[in-house]
Amino acid sequence: MTTKNAAENRYRTLLDVSSAIAAQPNVEAVLRSLRRLLSAVVLFDSVSLLLLDASETSVRLIAFDWGPDSPDVAIGTEVALGATSVGRSIREQRTIYVADAKGELSRVPELASRASTGSVQSAYIFPVSTPRKKLGALVFASTTLGEFSADAVELMTSVSSHVAVALESAIATDAAESYQHQLAEERDRFRLLLDINNFVVSKLDTNELFRSASTSIRKYFGNDFTGFWLLDKDSKQMDCAVLDFPGSRGFLADIPVKDLTDDDFDKLRARQPELWSLRDIEKLPAMFSDPLKAESITAIAIAPLGTANGPLGVITMGSRRPNNFGQADLDLLAQISIQISLALDNALAYGRLTASKNRLEEERLYLESEIRSEYNFEDIVGKSPALRKVLDQVAIVAPTDSTVLLLGETGTGKELIARAIHSLSPRKDRTFVRLNCAAIPSGLVESELFGHEKGAFTGALMQKRGRFELADHGTLFLDEIGDISLDLQPKLLRALQEQEFERLGSTKTTHVDVRLIAATHRDLAGMIRNNQFREDLFYRLNVFPVEVPPLRERREDIPLLVHYFVSRLSQRMRKRIKSIPKPAMEALTNASWPGNVRELENFIERAVILTQGEELNVPITELKRFLAQSAAPASTFHQAERRTIIDALKAASGRIAGKDGAAERLGLKRTTLQNKMRRLGIMRSDY
Repeated sequence: MTTKNAAENRYRTLLDVSSAIAAQPNVEAVLRSLRRLLSAVVLFDSVSLLLLDASETSVRLIAFDWGPDSPDVAIGTEVALGATSVGRSIREQRTIYVADAKGELSRVPELASRASTGSVQSAYIFPVSTPRKKLGALVFASTTLGEFSADAVELMTSVSSHVAVALESAIATDAAESYQHQLAEERDRFRLLLDINNFVVSKLDTNELFRSASTSIRKYFGNDFTGFWLLDKDSKQMDCAVLDFPGSRGFLADIPVKDLTDDDFDKLRARQPELWSLRDIEKLPAMFSDPLKAESITAIAIAPLGTANGPLGVITMGSRRPNNFGQADLDLLAQISIQISLALDNALAYGRLTASKNRLEEERLYLESEIRSEYNFEDIVGKSPALRKVLDQVAIVAPTDSTVLLLGETGTGKELIARAIHSLSPRKDRTFVRLNCAAIPSGLVESELFGHEKGAFTGALMQKRGRFELADHGTLFLDEIGDISLDLQPKLLRALQEQEFERLGSTKTTHVDVRLIAATHRDLAGMIRNNQFREDLFYRLNVFPVEVPPLRERREDIPLLVHYFVSRLSQRMRKRIKSIPKPAMEALTNASWPGNVRELENFIERAVILTQGEELNVPITELKRFLAQSAAPASTFHQAERRTIIDALKAASGRIAGKDGAAERLGLKRTTLQNKMRRLGIMRSDY
């Protein structure tokens, strides 16, 4: 080949190299093109590109094309320059020929294995640099000995210059992209912190704050779930306030409430965030690790929530991707936890003030409604032995916190007895709260007792505190306890035994200190036999039973009650009633009053309305007609039924229940017989 043709080939090759460098997408592709294009004019077997580090003390292998005889050297391998030929080539910026490549490699620990197993014999090292910067070196190695020609060296030098320009451009592009990426990350980081700050300023409700924050957190970190756990300092437990897990399979809902140890409290006080890998998760107790593994959670970031006032809880992020969180993510989460902690501390303080204010307002409204209630005696009226026996029992049980069960017919004044117990107890300065279980639809009794959260059921437009919370440190009076449904009885039993419950729609346990007084006109023992009332609840209520006598068993109290009602009602109606006719008083005293004190009060109110002068106008005719209707059966069948029952009672010596009692003789349940006696107006004097 003539010199002219050889020169043309070199120039053509150089042009092809230049075009290839411009066309290839990355450095590895450039080197493959170099070996293919240059091997036609220069004999070599491999090419490597080494990048000089910023300190100019080492080089890093960033690309190579070694053909089929590829050594076991990874991209990114760093080699200290020291006294190596590569180091001399870069420092002196000249081409160096290495005749003993094996000897050269054996002196470099990172490449010593290459010297013993490879077949490289010689190499040329060309510095890669621009007028502005030293970049590294381009190494052409051969499996044979022999130097390149001067023309070949000149061509390789030109190629190195082209590679230098391309490498500098790539480094500049990478730096620009890296800088842009850093700017974007910094922008997103500040945006997240700004979002959290806006939520902190605008959200007083902690749950709203948590849910808003979790949305922004998931958008930035790409995590699968965010959880906010709050510390209950009284119970020393960690409760889940909000768990935002759109892709949940439902397993994390089964994670139990965690009881904190002293070590846990120390970690919370230290406020040191942590990263948990799958290995760390597997070390947790099975009750915690199993649900996390069932959800395929492999990485967790945790940051405690707390202020100078003490720990408040933790914020957690979980991911199904291993190593999803790094130290930078943990540092950012720690900043977020500080923001949320301050907001949470303020929100909790606000919540305590609001709760205290709401409690006082609810108690005020409740007491006002009690004052306006229709049945509200100012005092207990009477001096009969039957009533005195009840009052003696009240004096005995009132100073204790024991549960009291008031038994008796409707209208006998069981609520008045309950108020007397409360007034004589150490709880007299706190609220007396009442609830008539029969006056409320069965589906709403639970809400009335325990309260509900906003949205717990249709129509629950706001949070409501139940009677148990209103009566905290006071007394709760449940009238007509026998009308509580079987479904609700276990919850009531738990509230009485444990003094704790959950509002409807809430998983948070509320602890109270309540003294219970219950009342009923029903036969609870009979209801137990008929599977209408739980036996264990009955035993819990029946700690101290008090039988309130019916009015017919304390007739000597009727004149006192009549005078009391006349005085109060005439004053309210602005009438001056000074006397009550003796026949009228006798008729009132001898009446059976199946409705007891309530019926007597209503009848006296009607008499006061009818009175025009100073003497009470008692409608005796109406009273006698009513008594006749209640005493005389409406038909021959009823008359015969009444006579049969009275005969059975006489034969049983007045005993209603038990062996040879009237109920057994008639083949009836005791409760059925008592209902018939009440309906037919059968009194003790009849048998």
